[in-house]
Amino acid sequence: MQVPQDGEDLAGQPWYHGPLSRQKAEALLLQDGDFLVRAPGSRGGPPVISCRWRGLALHFQVFRVALRPRPGRPAALFQLEDEQFPSMPALVHSYVAGRRPLSQATGAVASRPVVRQGPLRRSFSEDALMDSPAQEEPLRARKWSSSQPADLEHTGQTGQDDPGAGATAMPVCTLPRMGSDPTLLKGPTPLGTVADSLRASDGQLHAKAPTKPLRTPSLALPEAPGCTPTYCELVPRVPSTHKSPPSQRCPEPESPWWEAEEEEEEDGCFIRPQAEVSFCPPAHASCLLGPQNRPLEPKALHTLRGLFLEHHSGSTALHLLLVDCQATGLLGVTKDQRSAMGVASGLELLTLPHGHRLRLELLERHEVLALAGALAVLGCAGPLEERAAALRGLVELALALRPGAAGDLPGLAAVMGALLMPQVSRLERTWRQLRRSHTDAALAFEQELKPLMRALDEGAGPCDPGDVALPHVAPAVRALEGEEPAGPLEESCERLLRTLHGARRAARDAPRFRQAAARRLRGFRPHPALREALTTGFVRRLLWGSRGAEAPRAERLEKFQRVLTVLSQRLEPDR
Repeated sequence: MQVPQDGEDLAGQPWYHGPLSRQKAEALLLQDGDFLVRAPGSRGGPPVISCRWRGLALHFQVFRVALRPRPGRPAALFQLEDEQFPSMPALVHSYVAGRRPLSQATGAVASRPVVRQGPLRRSFSEDALMDSPAQEEPLRARKWSSSQPADLEHTGQTGQDDPGAGATAMPVCTLPRMGSDPTLLKGPTPLGTVADSLRASDGQLHAKAPTKPLRTPSLALPEAPGCTPTYCELVPRVPSTHKSPPSQRCPEPESPWWEAEEEEEEDGCFIRPQAEVSFCPPAHASCLLGPQNRPLEPKALHTLRGLFLEHHSGSTALHLLLVDCQATGLLGVTKDQRSAMGVASGLELLTLPHGHRLRLELLERHEVLALAGALAVLGCAGPLEERAAALRGLVELALALRPGAAGDLPGLAAVMGALLMPQVSRLERTWRQLRRSHTDAALAFEQELKPLMRALDEGAGPCDPGDVALPHVAPAVRALEGEEPAGPLEESCERLLRTLHGARRAARDAPRFRQAAARRLRGFRPHPALREALTTGFVRRLLWGSRGAEAPRAERLEKFQRVLTVLSQRLEPDR
């Protein structure tokens, strides 16, 4: 179906349904790619694009930026994320014709419009959704007098008190306003107009020209503290003296904890550590597992498979970055935790003697995530293409976690640990199918991801806080826990020195890493179930069950390695 072009009216578009509730809109979206545009309700508000994607009904609010009326310029601009359009039809045409995702977080693509059935129902919010501004009520007409040269309200009217059939009264709102036009309003006026109105005899009594109205835009934002004041036609700012009183302001939505600014320390004096700190979230009722679960429950595995299929690799990478930042103690550190550990973040704590508990938690997190990633491939007992698709999904997730993207190096190390695990790397037929069906993913794994992971393990990979949100700390954690590096003695010593130097640099740059992580997660709203599925406690219970999760770490890892070996042999037996 052809999507209308820019100049057409919104009410005439077949995909615009007017005021429509969320429930009724979701009932009209039957297949992936179906979309419609609706008004959110009868009380006004910006337009909403409703779209079905990967089995879910998603709703995207379109921002409407009102502009000052000016000849040759639209009355408002419409945008979803970054790009602005002069009309709603232009926005819809750009996203549908170019098959562009409506948001980067979901990847939803609108491709098939749902045609409206029946006439369009008008609402009070209709004018806010149309591309043209609402018509204004003309000012009350006054008597015409030839001795009133300054009475400009009746420009274009005849000199009669009551216009006849041949004289048409032109309201003031139809006349284009110029910067030098005199003020036409009477009485007290809101911000952006002149309070002193022009009387009929002003043109004869005053020698100077009338005062010009203030050039106040339709949208005004308060000045940000500490920022250099700038002017923009689309998003201008006004002085702080014009701000509304606190009692009249709308309450701002509460920001999540990963977007909250860190509290400043009252003084810089040293605080003696009190105890070892854990950053694992407290145990609570799981929405995916029961209070007592067995290892690898089929129902939970089926739910997780559908959950990961609903989210593309970029969204999953941001979920993993959020959970990793909390598990490492980079974001969400409370004041009590800082007082207990004596430093401001977990990147500093893991280099100190009393960071033993945190180091063990990070080691276990890396291991259980790698085992879960390997299980995602080895648990595919179906056709060969299914296992190749699982490999491709892990490669795409690793690419989304690399430096310059999400920048979550611990998450990247866990995914690469799954791909490089012996039980996975020995699947020759599966890797051959990956190279045949998903050549780009196979080349990215061999030519980009494997060299990058090797450099990170040797302490020579990228670690700049601009590209990296969370540094690779697994080598330093292993070294501080007494694990000897493999390889010749001279190379091992050089690698150990680079690793310890990298850990000291990460502790020093912890504030910069915190800013980089918060910048990547700004505006991100995680899916609760997917976020829980990436926590260490959930993965541990999923792999070993509620009772087996309490067993010693070495014993648990040894048993699950044997399970993965059996699964790998069943998929591709040795010849």
